Amino acid sequence: MSERTGLLSYFDGLKDPRHHRTQKHPMESVVFISIAAIVCGADTWDEIEDFGLAKEDWLSTIVPLPNGIPSHDTFNRFFAALAPGEFEVCFGQWASSISVRSNGEVINLDGKTIRGSKGIDKTAAHIVTAWSGANALSLGQLQVDDKSSEAVAIPKLLAMLFLEGCIVTIDAAGCQTKIAQAIVDKGADYLLCAKANQPKLLDGIQQSFALRPVAHSWEDTEADHGRITTRTCSVINDLSLIPQVEKWPMIQSIARVDSQTYHKARKHTTSMTRYYITSLVPDAELIGRTVRSHWQIENGLHWQLDVSYREDASRKRKDNAAMNFSSLVKMTLTMLKRDKTTRVGIKSKRLKAGWNNDYLLQVLNL
Repeated sequence: MSERTGLLSYFDGLKDPRHHRTQKHPMESVVFISIAAIVCGADTWDEIEDFGLAKEDWLSTIVPLPNGIPSHDTFNRFFAALAPGEFEVCFGQWASSISVRSNGEVINLDGKTIRGSKGIDKTAAHIVTAWSGANALSLGQLQVDDKSSEAVAIPKLLAMLFLEGCIVTIDAAGCQTKIAQAIVDKGADYLLCAKANQPKLLDGIQQSFALRPVAHSWEDTEADHGRITTRTCSVINDLSLIPQVEKWPMIQSIARVDSQTYHKARKHTTSMTRYYITSLVPDAELIGRTVRSHWQIENGLHWQLDVSYREDASRKRKDNAAMNFSSLVKMTLTMLKRDKTTRVGIKSKRLKAGWNNDYLLQVLNL
């Protein structure tokens, strides 16, 4: 492997799932072509093969191609057979190499269903991801059977991550004492959204805001995309009405966030109230900003996956194909987000990379 392909050094420990006699194409070539093709706009195995054929002369200067470009079936079989756990370890090593961790960094955990991956058994791939908004980076992911299984996967995902000094935010699926303990054990703080799936906890929090004094409050206004949103975060540190409060490790506060959004086009206002339980100190501004940053995983990751990568339309179903392709997509999304030389959207960056080999090398950091 040449020095220019240092990206692939993070995959040196990857175990090739193919039988030795069927390895017509080197593993490093299969992985590199896949990454480069996805950066350039490929969203299917057929498109990855087409990219390889169109760029074969150029690719041959970077990776070995003893038997030409692999077929789309080869790409599919390789990533379907590849154990996602092994690929995630390599992905995590790459992510760690480019991330800059800071005290108080917010890590969002959330799940997303790839709807197009639904097969004959009517189940679709559901993937839980840990996202660092500050680094625009997916730190790790795990596939589960469905959204109801997120609570089982979250502790396993947490165990894979370095979280000391961070703040971990999770929606209602992760609002459990064992998950809070797992976060605290990693040296991090938690901010968990409480909803109707924890009725006694939610009732205790609501009663607290009805009967106990607010210790601290903070208001923030944001205007974007024809909307003006005002959020008010109120915090209470009197936890006497929270059921079994002793089971929540290091708990210090509960919070209520009231949001009012004025839609200019419709001249209509919508309201929403969310409740949280947290190990953070009763600082309404800190908690309010952390709540707001949780949605970075929706805007910075999930929205991009659907709009710029058409992930919901993906029909990859065979074995581990959907999970591994999701890792490749998130890797390339981070590469494109980190490029600051071109001030256009992700979709336009993918087109430019496909047209300009020098820009593609720049995105790949080669």
